[in-house]
Amino acid sequence: MRWLLFLVMAGLLLVNGVARAEYPDKPVHLIVPFIAGSAPDLAARQAAQRLTDGLKQQVVVENRPGAAGNIGAEVTARAKPDGYTLMLMTSSHLHNQYLYAKLHYDPIKDFAPITLLTRLPGLMVVPPSSPAKTVAEFVAFAKGRPGQLNYGSGGVGSLAHLSAEAFRHAAGIDYIHVPYKGAPDIVLALLGEQVHVGFPTMGNAVEPARQGTLRALAVTGAKRTPVLPMVPTLLEAMPQGFVLEAWLGLAAPAGTPSEVIDRVAAILVASRNDAVFRATLEKDGSEVVFNSPIQFAAFLREDAPRWQALIKRIGVKLE
Repeated sequence: MRWLLFLVMAGLLLVNGVARAEYPDKPVHLIVPFIAGSAPDLAARQAAQRLTDGLKQQVVVENRPGAAGNIGAEVTARAKPDGYTLMLMTSSHLHNQYLYAKLHYDPIKDFAPITLLTRLPGLMVVPPSSPAKTVAEFVAFAKGRPGQLNYGSGGVGSLAHLSAEAFRHAAGIDYIHVPYKGAPDIVLALLGEQVHVGFPTMGNAVEPARQGTLRALAVTGAKRTPVLPMVPTLLEAMPQGFVLEAWLGLAAPAGTPSEVIDRVAAILVASRNDAVFRATLEKDGSEVVFNSPIQFAAFLREDAPRWQALIKRIGVKLE
């Protein structure tokens, strides 16, 4: 009887091992909490292609936009943790918990970190007709017209909104918030001279800045960007300068098997050495990271209190 029990258990272990070795045996869904064609979506599709090649199974991008990324996050948090649902995580995933009175998911406990893909700063830009050619000149321009200037954002709680409000506090100025549906709309509003300044992410503003149709005054990252090397950081440009960067990462529902997490991470980390892939991601000013699941988890724990402190300081709250 003991031998029979042993053989049954050995058979179950063998079957389980084979099942795991066969992952994935059907398409994997990568949920993107933003609209198709957005900067996060384009990065996600690049990652999905590398995963398709590495897993030898189709990775399908599924856009679930809405509520500053909360809808896609809720869908992922409720998904079966079997490795067939992944999610593009962004910095908004972390800071939404401090903006919204109530979320239907826990941004840390409900997800298994896989890898931090990229960091991306914002770009402080003005129309070419603006009298301000530097950050200091813009501050002087705004202080001379309290409440008369306005800035565009991609909506309340977006990186552009938080950056502009952080700038308001740092510079001691007063200007009016004009929210739009997304970062591309900020650029259009600036090109049409409907707003005086904006802080869109680099991916949306770098080409107009290169072409001179917008004037770049500063980047919100910790260091200058290679795509616009002559543009200073806010840390360089003003005494009360600050760092505010968006980031993109990959995660899965909490409870996803560690071997799946490690395999997906290994494929993406290896792709970091692909010159074409790196160039595709870096052309908009992104900094490629691609770290381990343990490193990404540590990053999330460190980044959350930074967003909490910022949002508390600028006093933004959503229902």
